[in-house]
Amino acid sequence: MNWDAVGAFGAAVPDVTPNLDHLAAQGVRFKHAHVTAAVCQPSREVLMTGRYPHRNGGMGFEPIWDHVETLQERLHQAGFLNGILGKVSHLAPEHRFRWDEHQDIGDLGFGRDPQKYADYASRFFNRAREESRSFFLMANAHDPHRPFVGSEQETARFGDGVSSIPPPSATFRPEDIVVPGFLPDIPDVRLEVAQYYNSCRRCDDTVGAVLAELDASGLADETIVMFLSDNGMAFPFSKTNCYLNSTRTPWIVKWPGVTEAGKLDEDHFISGIDFTPTILDIAQVAPIEGVDGRSFADVLCGDKDAGRDRVFTVFHKTSAGTEYPMRGIQTAQYGYVYNAWSDGKTEFKNESQSGLTFKAMDAAAKEDEEIARRVYDFRYRTPEELYDFQNDPDALHNLIDEPEQQDRKETFRKDLLEWMREVEDPATDDFLGSIKR
Repeated sequence: MNWDAVGAFGAAVPDVTPNLDHLAAQGVRFKHAHVTAAVCQPSREVLMTGRYPHRNGGMGFEPIWDHVETLQERLHQAGFLNGILGKVSHLAPEHRFRWDEHQDIGDLGFGRDPQKYADYASRFFNRAREESRSFFLMANAHDPHRPFVGSEQETARFGDGVSSIPPPSATFRPEDIVVPGFLPDIPDVRLEVAQYYNSCRRCDDTVGAVLAELDASGLADETIVMFLSDNGMAFPFSKTNCYLNSTRTPWIVKWPGVTEAGKLDEDHFISGIDFTPTILDIAQVAPIEGVDGRSFADVLCGDKDAGRDRVFTVFHKTSAGTEYPMRGIQTAQYGYVYNAWSDGKTEFKNESQSGLTFKAMDAAAKEDEEIARRVYDFRYRTPEELYDFQNDPDALHNLIDEPEQQDRKETFRKDLLEWMREVEDPATDDFLGSIKR
């Protein structure tokens, strides 16, 4: 889910996420919140270890190293009840995550049935109350992951099972939506974006169903709720990249009695790498040594943290296992991306090309010069990219060769190299060789 699919974050399409908007009205939302790696399994394994992918072993769709300690292990040791709904296989190996309750896609109506999420959440909350245990529940909607509501991909994936999946509580037609600025506004793109928004609405239905069960359990007033997505929307120039629309996430935190209701934090950058240390800090459980992130519990309590002025983001491999190493830095205004794989010949291929959008862009490129340029840029990139995200959030104008941006480029290069050395990034030598040429 893209950050801007949520009404509370300024969604251009009205009434997509009423439940998330209500949650945001009760808590704090972060303008500068990012996942660390914009693809599902690596993103989640960063969340639950507090380590960058090359430091936990989960650089692609693979298990973390067996010696890496997880948030769930530390909570289990402290007596917490651990539960997960959906995406179970995306936290591997399973024995490192110590789930007491786990239901995966087959138990949850292909991960798309809000009532099934509600039923299992209710059972989990009741168990926690009956056993008088603190708990951690990770409820993962499979919406709006492809296949989207009403798409041909959905029928191809689920067959006759499509009829058993509840429709979203509201639907959007192509004429109802606004096409994101990083995509061309052509008919098949508009159609697929509408399907995506319908999936966002059903994700919101799932959020509402789980939170209703939390309220019914009587535990809501003593439960911290966080919502975020694992990566941007599965369209070109978003998921599996290091752009603003790849890693920015609609992160909402409701901490009863602590967070200020309806607050928008515009000052602090938080990242997926910070999730584990933050949860352990809040829970007053001993921290895991050697993590790369740090707690932002002080920010949730209303304190200022001057050190939160940027995030570092990474990408390693697609779900097909193909390596496209990328690194990024994002500040409040600018973003710098290093594409180690870009050599003018290697072609980028990812999941987003499987649907209507990229095929429509590729066809339109034969007649439209601007779309042709975008298709070429998506496939081949350049080794370095620099964007003024404050004025160009859709990353349409690469400033890397602009004369007035050369000092800024050098500053970003220096900052990225320093960070890469600090975290022992395996791409450090390649980057150093690239910027010396």
